[in-house]
Amino acid sequence: MLPAQEAEALILEAVHPLTAESDIEQVELASCRDRVLATPVTSSLDFPHWDNSAMDGYAVRFEDVKGCSAEQPASLNIVEEIPAGYQPRKRVQAGQAARILTGSLMPAGADTIVIQEHTQRHEETVLVLEPPSEPKAFVRHRGAFYKAGNPLLAPGIRLKAPEIAVLAAAQCTKVPVFRRLRVAILSTGDELVSPEQPLQPGQIVDSNQYALAALVAQIGADPLLMGTVRDNPDDLKRAISTATQSADVVLSSGGVSVGEYDYVDRILATLGANIHIRSVAIKPGKPLTFATFPHALYFGLPGNPVSAMVTFWRFVQPAILKKSGLATGWQPTFIRAIALHDLRSNGQRETYVWGTITLSDGMYHFARAGGDHSSGNLINLAGTNALGVMAIGQTQVRAGDSLQVLDLHRG
Repeated sequence: MLPAQEAEALILEAVHPLTAESDIEQVELASCRDRVLATPVTSSLDFPHWDNSAMDGYAVRFEDVKGCSAEQPASLNIVEEIPAGYQPRKRVQAGQAARILTGSLMPAGADTIVIQEHTQRHEETVLVLEPPSEPKAFVRHRGAFYKAGNPLLAPGIRLKAPEIAVLAAAQCTKVPVFRRLRVAILSTGDELVSPEQPLQPGQIVDSNQYALAALVAQIGADPLLMGTVRDNPDDLKRAISTATQSADVVLSSGGVSVGEYDYVDRILATLGANIHIRSVAIKPGKPLTFATFPHALYFGLPGNPVSAMVTFWRFVQPAILKKSGLATGWQPTFIRAIALHDLRSNGQRETYVWGTITLSDGMYHFARAGGDHSSGNLINLAGTNALGVMAIGQTQVRAGDSLQVLDLHRG
């Protein structure tokens, strides 16, 4: 059994991200949310596009107001009003001012904004009662935020609302993104039935396929549901061969232990896969297979529902995120948290305890999910957003102690 960190390093070393040369597509701006930017974006526009006012007030010449006070205000003639979207038509001369609103274009001749609160208006005259602290006060200058032609957004970032706002402002209506990864998902086992089928004695509903599909979609890849495959070597070989030829990543659950009907590893070998991992020293999730084909990654996950999801969170999710083209942020996120309950383990394997983290008074707190922590009990997995981690050799964490926690917040 490989230690978890060795397994993680081996998997991520084998992952080759999508490339802009062969895996790029153009999408509409309105459809690019959560996609990964594939190439650098630049703009032909300066930001701001022109000198404009940062406040409501009056555009003036600093020379005209620098020595004024409430006792000796500067009296200026208002020559123009400049609302948003209006192009000024007059030049501000000595002794003059222009009424201006936030975001409006600066008129020629003016170099400073006097904020409205420091003025008194009398018809077409404004009294400036307090001078600006310096020349060019409250003026946003053209190109101060961004100069045209410079890098605007770097490749490898996931496009969220702030980045989409930048793209829209730059008038980038076609966005170069990496294609979505195709992730084939299949379940193995004679005992499995779909949620639509009535249960017979000894049968189990296949929840893994739906859980894994949801997890895959949540991190921005496209799940391809391949259905349930019986514990028959020929059927499994056909299904695995089809999956590896049609997807970038294949996830199977079940059939990777050492039982009489666990065929997956043997079939992978006959198909020419390079098998890197057969088991990992974690609980739950020991029987994990990781293999590579020339054009696909293969993860053989345990069949128990909790084990399948824990191994996905710990090993598969980082691999998919890295392969998707993300430049950063694909590594597992571990934080420190205070345990709210006593936690126990036999210490023989790195143990993951599922539960929830909350932030209170600047500290994370981890609450163990109630009920039986069996790898087959997915009922108390509902609501899980973190996994408490107990290292090999660690048999107890007392309430109030600090422990390492795998943060599952993603997407």
